[in-house]
Amino acid sequence: MKKKTTAEMVWPYFLKLLKERPMYGYELRQETQKRFGWKPPTVTSYVVLYRLQRRGYVAKEWREQRGKPARKYYRITKKGEKLLEEGKKYLKELYSKLS
Repeated sequence: MKKKTTAEMVWPYFLKLLKERPMYGYELRQETQKRFGWKPPTVTSYVVLYRLQRRGYVAKEWREQRGKPARKYYRITKKGEKLLEEGKKYLKELYSKLS
């Protein structure tokens, strides 16, 4: 069950973090490990970010780095905030039913 609610369900973790501030992909993985105690697989992370972007839940922007290549930062959209709230509501209802 732990794998199903972590590695196979990365999007709520990413949206939660992006609600706080924009981040780039590697930073999202690091922050997920720091805050939630597990590190999403690299390929899975970027596939999830791509899907979230394609569906309008996150937007990307390129930011110049002093003396380094530009980085792609992701930020949550209003649609993404709504999805996060719906996901949290669903999980609370599920927890309530199982309690």
